Amino acid sequence: MPASPTATATQIKDVNTRYHDAAADEYDAKWGIDFGATGQRQVRLKLAKALGGIDHGGFGDGLEIGSGTGYFSLNLLQLGVVERLTATDISPRMLERLSATAEALDLEAKTVATEAEALPFEDESFDIVFGHAVLHHIPDLDRALSEFRRVLRPGGAISFCGEPSRYGDRLAALPKRAGSALAPAWRELVGARRRLVPEAELSNGHALESEVDVHAFAPADLRRLLASAGFERCRVSGEELLANAWGWSLRTVEASAEPESVSWRWRNFAFRSYIALQRLDSRLLEPFLPAELFYNLLVSGRKPA
Repeated sequence: MPASPTATATQIKDVNTRYHDAAADEYDAKWGIDFGATGQRQVRLKLAKALGGIDHGGFGDGLEIGSGTGYFSLNLLQLGVVERLTATDISPRMLERLSATAEALDLEAKTVATEAEALPFEDESFDIVFGHAVLHHIPDLDRALSEFRRVLRPGGAISFCGEPSRYGDRLAALPKRAGSALAPAWRELVGARRRLVPEAELSNGHALESEVDVHAFAPADLRRLLASAGFERCRVSGEELLANAWGWSLRTVEASAEPESVSWRWRNFAFRSYIALQRLDSRLLEPFLPAELFYNLLVSGRKPA
C-alpha cells in the first residue's frame, strides 16, 4: 500500500527515514542481500540490462541514490564497475550499515545523508548516477531527475533498477495473498515458529513499511520524465515475472516466522529456486514481453555529451 495521497513531501521523507533507520540492522537478512559472487553477478547483469545490454568495464566516479546497506553499490565497487563511490541515503542508519560492510570488505566508500531532490555536490561531479529500488520513494521525481542531470558530467549515464511497475505491483498482490493464506501450513511443514511482533518494534518504525512507497510506474511515464529532465537515449525495460511471483510468496511466508526458526535447508532451497526463475525470466520472457508486464523496471539515459 503506498503512502497516503494527501501526505506532504515532508511527511513522506519523515516516514521513509524512520522506517529505514528501524529496518537497517535486519535489512540484509530480510532481502537475502549477498556481497559475494552471486550478488556481484546479479548487480552486474541488472546494470548491463538497464544500459541496453552493454556490460561496461567501469565508471570513474559513481553516485548512488538511496544506497541502503550497499547491495548495489558495494557489489559494483568490488567488480570495479565503479572506481570511486559516493553513497547517499535519507536514512543515516542505513549508511552506517553500509560503512560497516564496506570496511569488512576492505572497500572505500564515502557516505552522505541527503535528500535526492537537493544534492550537496558540485555540477558535473560524477560519471554515473544510479540506484536500486529508490525512485518510487522520492516525492518530487522531476526535481530529483534535474539534480541527477546537474551532477553528471557530459555523456554520463543514469541507471536505476528494481522500480515497481504499475501493473506488476498489482500482480504482486496475488502471491502476497497466497503466501499469507499458506503461512500457517508452511510453518508447520518446515517446523518454524510463528513470529510475534513486539510492541516496541511496532512503535520504532517497523510498522511504517506499508507507507514508504510513493509511486508505481507506467514505462511510458518514466520515459517522459527522463526526456523532460534533458536525458537522451532513454530506456525503460522490464525484469522478473516468474521470479517476482515466487519471491513475494517466499517473503510473505518467511515474514510470518521467527527468523532463527527457519532452517538453513529451507533458505537454501528458497534462494536457489528464486535464482533459477530469475534466469528463466531473463532468457525466455524479458526479451519478448512488454515492460508493463514485469514487476521490476530498469531505467537508463544519458546526459548529452
